Amino acid sequence: MHPDIHSQLREPAAEDAASRRQALYQTLARVPVGQVVSYGRLAELAGLGRAARWVGRILAQLPEDTRLPWHRVVAADGRLSLAPGSPAGDEQRARLRAEGLTVHGNRVDIRRHSWNPEDAAVRVRPLPATTKPHVP
Repeated sequence: MHPDIHSQLREPAAEDAASRRQALYQTLARVPVGQVVSYGRLAELAGLGRAARWVGRILAQLPEDTRLPWHRVVAADGRLSLAPGSPAGDEQRARLRAEGLTVHGNRVDIRRHSWNPEDAAVRVRPLPATTKPHVP
């Protein structure tokens, strides 16, 4: 692979980085109270492809006073990535517990608490097309 192409695949172009971050932030803001999402699934839902590590780097750069629910992002197996005993790790655990999640062995039950926006959507089957309007 050509070195320039390889570096472009690793790091988004400067003008694209802002739009990627915005897509990430908008998707993260939708994660409901009491549910979690993995880094990789968050990237996928934001339209960023396989960018779990990039998501982790961006979340680590959030300002302390952010209103985004960063604490709802966990590893794919439910493991909390922030170290127990660290200020950020303790805050993540406290926030998750306050939302009703049980943290056991540095993990949450991701199968039980995983956010899947497709499941939350109301599925409506479209009516078949008719030539006459239906009047009750």
